[in-house]
Amino acid sequence: MTKRSALVAVLLFCAGLLFAGDVANFVNLGFSPDSKYFMFAQYGVTQNMVAYAGLYAVDVAHDRFVPDGERSGRYRGALAPGEDGRGELYNLLASSGALTRRCEINHLLIGRVLYLLLDGQQPKAKLEFRDFQTGNDYSVTLNQFEYTDSGVSSSFSIELKIHTAKGKNLHFTIGLPGYRRPGVENYRIRQIIAGPNNRSLVFVIQKQEKDKDGVNVRYMVDTLLLDP
Repeated sequence: MTKRSALVAVLLFCAGLLFAGDVANFVNLGFSPDSKYFMFAQYGVTQNMVAYAGLYAVDVAHDRFVPDGERSGRYRGALAPGEDGRGELYNLLASSGALTRRCEINHLLIGRVLYLLLDGQQPKAKLEFRDFQTGNDYSVTLNQFEYTDSGVSSSFSIELKIHTAKGKNLHFTIGLPGYRRPGVENYRIRQIIAGPNNRSLVFVIQKQEKDKDGVNVRYMVDTLLLDP
């Protein structure tokens, strides 16, 4: 191997260490028929080959978890080749039947995707699009701030403007602008989902969390219940 090839190999190895971490998979588990509740999950395998999963039930109007609506699980047993952690999600689903029934979640009612950030696509700070089913026009601006005064932390909020088919102009601020999440470097809007009755919106937020093993990708949601 030449000196130049060895240098390239070292640089690639260091880059791998820099971006080491794991990427969770997001799962839409559905709405209640009235769109008042939404359930989602994420799952994956850590760098240490630990399968993990999280399951969350959200009160859409209040943009927060319902009581006892946040579940998590980790499996430290031997993983089969190609295992991606979804088995731990199935375990969580099996043990969360009471929560699913309490929120009247229908796994078939997953809503409609209004916006989707594809893998490899460059995220934008401002999105503008039309929902052709309702005729509403949307303007979505993601504001985020990173702090390094005492370790990495960041906050974000979403400014949402809707021009409805009836000519109304609506303006909302979504999220917690001043809430600093430790270890989170940045955010991006991965999906925007309209609920089954078009009265609710779910913003699927991808966040990059830094820990000792590298940068991990995790998900959260912010929600909005619109007036009829």
